Amino acid sequence: MRRWIDAVLGDFLAERLRNPVPPGAGAGDLAETVADFVRGGGKRLRPVLCVVGWHATRGLGEPAPEVVGRVAASLEMFHAFALIHDDVMDDSDRRRGRPTVHRAMAARYPPGTRPDAERIGAGAAILAGDLSLAWSDQLLHSAGLRPEQRDAVLPLIDTMRAELVHGQFLDLTTEVRARAAAGRVEAALRVARYKTAAYTVERPLHIGAALAGAPGGLREALSAYALPVGEAFQLRDDLLGVFGDPALTGKPVLDDVRGGKPTVLLAVASERADERQTAVLDACVGRRDLDERGADRVRRVLLDTGAVDTVESMIRERHERAVGALEAMGTSRGPASDVIAPAVRDALRRLADGVRERRG
Repeated sequence: MRRWIDAVLGDFLAERLRNPVPPGAGAGDLAETVADFVRGGGKRLRPVLCVVGWHATRGLGEPAPEVVGRVAASLEMFHAFALIHDDVMDDSDRRRGRPTVHRAMAARYPPGTRPDAERIGAGAAILAGDLSLAWSDQLLHSAGLRPEQRDAVLPLIDTMRAELVHGQFLDLTTEVRARAAAGRVEAALRVARYKTAAYTVERPLHIGAALAGAPGGLREALSAYALPVGEAFQLRDDLLGVFGDPALTGKPVLDDVRGGKPTVLLAVASERADERQTAVLDACVGRRDLDERGADRVRRVLLDTGAVDTVESMIRERHERAVGALEAMGTSRGPASDVIAPAVRDALRRLADGVRERRG
């Protein structure tokens, strides 16, 4: 599935580079930046799940048609838009093991040549994200959707986009370290549900299923699997953001801590911290210049408060719920409209297992 999606993306990007809009220098440069970013890596998780959603409805008796590949590829182009803008908002340095787009654009100006190089880099990255969004729409609207597919799929894509934007807004504005905040963990989970669970797993499965004409009951069954898997994905991401290996994650550790991100991990630690531990979190979380010594102090608090063990337990619990939902989509425990092929269930089970154990 990944090879197929990469081939669809490769053909589309090659066409965009051959015929940039508008033609001429500058437009081509921006197009090349977006193409390099998309071709530079990524798990292709959302487009693959879109294809899996189609097979969950139609089974494995026939290959997914070209329209499914193009809609799936449009999700990856939309993801490029989201990542490029996210890196600007977070002022991140690296993505997928390379400089982020805004850092790479700023680096085109040697020190001393442009005092506003960082501003130009951020602005250019915003435009690169905008172009990615436009290309996502081009892929989607040139996919060859039949009228009934269009009517089923476009509302889901609109909802997915609105949910992601809402989740990003919550990510920017939610303060899990505030003294007066109540329900810090629930607030952090709300961010995870909109920014990751629905966007990464649930909606791509729904979109693929809708392309295949899935009944509403199957979509509900897929949600019962997708939402816990998506939350587990974000919870694991929270742990990797502090304890992970940058060589595997492709991102610097501690960006979440330096940015004061509303992660469940930090929320649990904040609720449980004693006076001394609270002082450490107050002194270190949100500091852009946090060094390794300060990072080790934060890690010690996360371990000593039991926040790490709690998040690991939350991941296991969500994995169990997802596996239970898959078992209910077998031949006997769910209604006939919810039954999916064993090979599709196996693929979704492997995804859930991979989320639980992933290190990058």
